[in-house]
Amino acid sequence: MKTEDMLIGALLRVPAQAIQRRLIKELNASGFDELRLPHMAVLQFPGPDGVRPGTLAERAGMSKQAMNQLLRSLEAFGYIARSDMPGESGARVIRLTERGHAAFSKMIEVLRDIEREWSAELGSDRFGQLKTLLLHVWDSSLAR
Repeated sequence: MKTEDMLIGALLRVPAQAIQRRLIKELNASGFDELRLPHMAVLQFPGPDGVRPGTLAERAGMSKQAMNQLLRSLEAFGYIARSDMPGESGARVIRLTERGHAAFSKMIEVLRDIEREWSAELGSDRFGQLKTLLLHVWDSSLAR
């Protein structure tokens, strides 16, 4: 298949996967060495803080059981804590720990670096157009 024949799914997926690999590589290099690609399902924007496990599973497109496995590992590594949701019997909520907030801050820093690199590669006008178009898709029914 020629590059110009690639469909939108691959054109969006491949850069997204490259970004996730870069995030994990830089997080690991910064001392968050337990984090792996599957953890991105929990840590991805907008993050897990104050969110119920079922909502995280739905966001990530995975089963509640699979999400709970990821949450158990992140809890064991000290990135999150699960607690009862006030006023809702049996409901749980996720909270980032201090370590979790530090990892999330590092992710933001890396993503800003990536944006600067993409802007340099594409030119600021074209990068701005790319972001504008992606924001339009984000806000439209296309992304639902």
